[in-house]
Amino acid sequence: MQTTTLFNKGHRWLIFGRDPSKPERIIDTNQYMIISQNQSILLDPGGVELFAPMLAAVLKHVPIENITHLFASHQDPDIISSLGLWDQVLPNAKLYCPWLWEGFVRHFGMNNIEFMPIRDTGDVVHIGNIDLHLIPAHYLHSSGNFHVYDPVAKILFSGDVGASLEPAGAPFEVGDFSEHIDKMQLFHQRWMPSNNAKQDWIRRVRKLDIEIMAPQHGRIFTGENVDKFLDWFEALEVGIAVQ
Repeated sequence: MQTTTLFNKGHRWLIFGRDPSKPERIIDTNQYMIISQNQSILLDPGGVELFAPMLAAVLKHVPIENITHLFASHQDPDIISSLGLWDQVLPNAKLYCPWLWEGFVRHFGMNNIEFMPIRDTGDVVHIGNIDLHLIPAHYLHSSGNFHVYDPVAKILFSGDVGASLEPAGAPFEVGDFSEHIDKMQLFHQRWMPSNNAKQDWIRRVRKLDIEIMAPQHGRIFTGENVDKFLDWFEALEVGIAVQ
């Protein structure tokens, strides 16, 4: 499991991914951890098959008792099917997840972790000395879906928006945006069902000051590539399976 630091000024953002031992037919995912003071939150901590390498990776940076919060952008197994295992090692943690999916994510196992439902309009989560804003991203692609914005680090965790499907060993950051489009286009056209929802998300996100956009699959976007992605996504027709 590779680990890269995205931000380290008062608090830290780490990205975990590119696990060389990942089974070939399992989709590659990025997991993120934000650390502030003696608390931390795992964003989309991953599937059950990633639990062991993820636990080993995060414990290099924080003691187990400092993993105090989890966040699930939606209900998919690549996002949160490891929940039942985290539930055994984090008995006092809280899981922030869209209210819509409580009855579904509990199928993964949750006897000890406290479920914190996110209302449709969003919320703010306090971690250490920072505030994380939970941004509605409904229907992108899940009907109950959220992203996480850190106004201090100027990082947007964008879930499946911005995702790319690439072979193992791909770098963590987008270089040439135009060359990266082929790796994103089909994913966004097929997995994103609603052009209206897409435009609503873009209007919200354009109001934010973003230096890094960090999706759950593939490479992150930095600098001018953030705006290039928003322009490209705004013009893209999605939901192509029913057109």
